[in-house]
Amino acid sequence: MNPRQVIVVGAGISGLACALRLRELGVTVRVFDAAENPGGLISTVQHEGFLFESGPQSFQLTSELRELIHSAGCGSELVEADPRTPRYILRGGKLRPAPMSPPSLLTTSLLGLSSKVRILSEPFRRSQPVAGDESFADFVRRKFGTEILEHLAGPFVSGVFAGDPEKLSLRSSFPSLALWEEEYGSVIRGAMKSRGQGEHVRPTLASFKMGMATLLRAIAQELGDAIASRVAVSSIQHGPQGWMLRCSGSANAETVSTSALVLATPAYAAAKLVAPSAEGLAKTLAGIPYAPVAVVAQGYRREHVRHALNGFGFLVPRTEKLRTLGVTWNSSLFPGRCPADSALMTCFLGGATDPQILALDDGQIANQVHQDIGRVLQISAPPVAQHVWRHNRALPQYNLGHAQKVAAIRDDLSALRGLFITGNYLEGPSIGSCVLQGFRTAQGVQDYLSR
Repeated sequence: MNPRQVIVVGAGISGLACALRLRELGVTVRVFDAAENPGGLISTVQHEGFLFESGPQSFQLTSELRELIHSAGCGSELVEADPRTPRYILRGGKLRPAPMSPPSLLTTSLLGLSSKVRILSEPFRRSQPVAGDESFADFVRRKFGTEILEHLAGPFVSGVFAGDPEKLSLRSSFPSLALWEEEYGSVIRGAMKSRGQGEHVRPTLASFKMGMATLLRAIAQELGDAIASRVAVSSIQHGPQGWMLRCSGSANAETVSTSALVLATPAYAAAKLVAPSAEGLAKTLAGIPYAPVAVVAQGYRREHVRHALNGFGFLVPRTEKLRTLGVTWNSSLFPGRCPADSALMTCFLGGATDPQILALDDGQIANQVHQDIGRVLQISAPPVAQHVWRHNRALPQYNLGHAQKVAAIRDDLSALRGLFITGNYLEGPSIGSCVLQGFRTAQGVQDYLSR
């Protein structure tokens, strides 16, 4: 056994970022993944001139992501959206610009006078955090009222987490809000203090010329034959010399040993693997819920869509009684996403508030989307191309008690020498957060091996 060999199980963005950083740190690494292609929920499909994305449509360009893109050698393929691109929120069947700055909160047509008064007076009303964990919905109602929850905060939560604001933990989902109230007694005062400290710079929204899968392919190319696709890990066992993995793939089953092991799988998959070695850890991992999401990419002839599509897209409050959670106007954000005479948009349905969406077949889901957005965007003909993805467990939910679960996971791992866990269920579901966690895990592995 190579005393400096590490195996990473899972070739999503977290696992690949961890593996590439490990190699940069001088560690021999192998990546096992049961799928044929790396990327997890991230994949790009080209169909009749349209570029469809199966999961995330873009990412915020953090410093860690810039590092990863540079290491993978695909920086020349990067495309960035105009930071002034407007977003919209549906209210009363009409798209209204989403307020993107504190002053715009006081002029938006999304809110009535009483809500604007609460916003204006919030910096002058010092409040105390509630004892224990508080849901995001309860926090917003307590600080700003129901209207802001229903028409601004709630749709945002659906767009980021596909979550239920009544269940999401404020401290786990939006730790800055909790911290600002704790330190300053006011969210707005806290935000203003943070802006003064340079935290106000909004990360650039970006993708790649040929889609999100560009980054995954570039990392895979850098790692080369260190990635073993279609290799499923059925069990792991801790021994005196490290970890033993029972694997099966296109060849016969085999047992592989490693000095250190990184599980970069979803929480429920990691739970099954660690169960024989750590029953408590397995139970905690299995207790992290996931929300289902249906993704529908649709290409239209531009002449059949009367709306200008001048922006990022729009979010849909649950009060609008549509099943679509939000829509991204891909062809307005990045060039080359579709033929010149066409428009491309991607819609998201389901989430924690509508898990029944996956009971429909693909045709029914696509028809639901066309029905929902057809009236809003004044679409006069069916799409000329479309693709439907069904993700039964798309996004982990940072629900009440999530921080305690993460703390328990960390505690249990400390007793399992050489075992590491990384993924989007720990410290944030965004691509940038996954990359950051992958880098930190790689550093933790190197520190362990050095000891």
